[in-house]
Amino acid sequence: MIVENKPWVLGISNSHNGAACLLRGDEMVAAVQEERLSRVKRQRIHGALPSLAINYCLQSAGITPRDLNLITYSVPGRSVGEVLEDLALNPLLQAVHHGVPILTISHHLAHAASAFAVSGFQNSAILVVDGIGSPQEDLSAAEKAVVKTPIPNGSEAISLYSAEGTSLVPIEKHLVERGRWVTWEFLRMPRFQSLGGMFSAAAWQIFGDHLEAGKVMGLAPYGKPEFPTSDFFEIVDGRFEYKDSVPARFDHADRWPKRQDEYRNLAASTQQALEDALLYLTGHLRELFPSRNFCYAGGVALNSVANERIIRESGFGDFYIIPAAEDSGCAIGAAYYGLWQLTGTNTGRRLKHDAVGRPYSRDEIAETIARTPGIEVTEPADSLAEVVDLLCDGKIIGWFQGRSELGPRALGQRSILCDPRSPDAKAVLNSRVKHREGFRPFAPVILLEEAADWFEADGHDLASPFMLRVCRFREEKQALVPGVVHVDGTGRIQTLTAGENGLFYQLVRRFDERTGVPLLINTSFNVMDEPIVETPEDALWCFLSTGIDACVLEGRIVTKKPGFRSILDFYPYITCSRIAESRLVYEERIGSGETESFVVFSVRTPWGPTRQVASSNVLPVLSLIDGKTDGWSLVEKLSRVQTRLPDERSLVRSLERWQRSSQGDVLIDGVADAMEIVQTLYRQRIAAYDEAALTRMLVRLRRQAVIAFRETPVAR
Repeated sequence: MIVENKPWVLGISNSHNGAACLLRGDEMVAAVQEERLSRVKRQRIHGALPSLAINYCLQSAGITPRDLNLITYSVPGRSVGEVLEDLALNPLLQAVHHGVPILTISHHLAHAASAFAVSGFQNSAILVVDGIGSPQEDLSAAEKAVVKTPIPNGSEAISLYSAEGTSLVPIEKHLVERGRWVTWEFLRMPRFQSLGGMFSAAAWQIFGDHLEAGKVMGLAPYGKPEFPTSDFFEIVDGRFEYKDSVPARFDHADRWPKRQDEYRNLAASTQQALEDALLYLTGHLRELFPSRNFCYAGGVALNSVANERIIRESGFGDFYIIPAAEDSGCAIGAAYYGLWQLTGTNTGRRLKHDAVGRPYSRDEIAETIARTPGIEVTEPADSLAEVVDLLCDGKIIGWFQGRSELGPRALGQRSILCDPRSPDAKAVLNSRVKHREGFRPFAPVILLEEAADWFEADGHDLASPFMLRVCRFREEKQALVPGVVHVDGTGRIQTLTAGENGLFYQLVRRFDERTGVPLLINTSFNVMDEPIVETPEDALWCFLSTGIDACVLEGRIVTKKPGFRSILDFYPYITCSRIAESRLVYEERIGSGETESFVVFSVRTPWGPTRQVASSNVLPVLSLIDGKTDGWSLVEKLSRVQTRLPDERSLVRSLERWQRSSQGDVLIDGVADAMEIVQTLYRQRIAAYDEAALTRMLVRLRRQAVIAFRETPVAR
């Protein structure tokens, strides 16, 4: 249906940050990453399969797939197989059956549209830089015509566009040979053929994960740029010619924290090379399309250090970097690009805050609190005053307010907050909550009107609503807030205004009135390697399973009951609908691999069914979970069988008991390949089930919706 000439347009991003975005006219009804709902980091969306994110958006609007006027789909490549990515086969959308047209656009076009559509600009130059985008054969004729150098089997890596109204005109496009943006090699640093690939190669060499580019940026200030930019690439006739000089220096597979001096310098060198490349590209773009406005998207646009140099040195007058600069933002771009095709109009609505998830009502939050064990709740008349008291007492606060952020930065909707005046703040946050590398900084959130008193502006506007800039603290201020000053005297700032940030602004203002410091530590509401929390339930369980002292949900302040030790105080019980499958698989890790047995659980979520994968070392634990045994007793029981794994007969009996059980939420309606589970259990190395390991396992199983907890045992 089209209400008041406002079409419903669904945008979908198929990538390692899969996401969906639903528009009603130019109003963004909802947008969310798949990972926030599945609780699986970097979960992608496949066109032919159901998606929790798509259902989330439709539910938020109260519509069904037949109400859509258009679906726009952004697909970065075809490596997974064309049938799996065929949106016409999606059983949830049934687009062909409902007569809903499908428009497919290239990855970089979706990136470009995402930034321009929400910039508020009437015209702009646009830069898109990432690791790899759509293959050359999927590009439009206009895009193919501006390819700098055609490459057989090529895919986009850098794209320059001009934009005006609803028109996005490709100006120049750089390709990389598909499969060579990063070339994985055994026991050595990968070679690379794109700027995103350059950072991914460094991330893989240092940390063993090519998606951890942000860690490379955080480590860079600790080192010196030992390798010149010319060792990474040269620009010849406007083309990037990448070199293998740096990868050749690292012919080993040692990971951080080994070789720290070498890796600090590798990070610094990679960062310097990236900045040089981006300053060349922005200067070149300005020559080709001399607009005063600049839009920027792609995974590389999350590099806040490089962004600051672009803002200060590129010569553009106004800037817009979309907060969801990585691949989740392509869902926004796809949706708006589709809207333009339907209406022929770009209203220029500016996205001023990345709060685009669905809202959760006070009743929903109250219901979640009521069914969560181990907590106490107050609703004070002046909740902000109490939160400021807690912060001043050195407490760590989980802050859950309004609609969630789409992008990777927590901007006061799903944040963890702390007093920046404490020199121990970073260490305490890392040890009690985040559990991440000590060199990684925490970001300062500051009132915009106070920013120039705390950071060096050098004549530039310091507005940074999306935490995508890194600015230098004024020297006289650094000692006042050691919790947020990075080793090089900088901070990745987020600025707040009363009009855009509401209650979050008021909190920081009240903290300033109490302390004379108009900023707080702001980090994402999650722990390392987990998605940011989406729901009130996610927030409360992250709070319960970490050292967060209090959780604030829309004015309610939740604390742990006196005597609470950990989630081992609770009584776990099974909630998964079934074990879907189990088998031995080759767990592919680039550069190495090992055979591991895993189990796939079918689970229910508010947005539809999904599957969760767990290592089969959870099975001895699950065989003991009966709703009558608390976590501490599980530790004791498991310690007795740690050297004596469950025998085949007893484990099968336990699995059969699950199948027959029906207590409260428990519903086990099928067990597949139980004998194979038992056999593979003996073939793999089983981790020790000590207190810490079991706690982590139970937290993960609860997050996967395989188990839940009660505060008291079930009746015998």
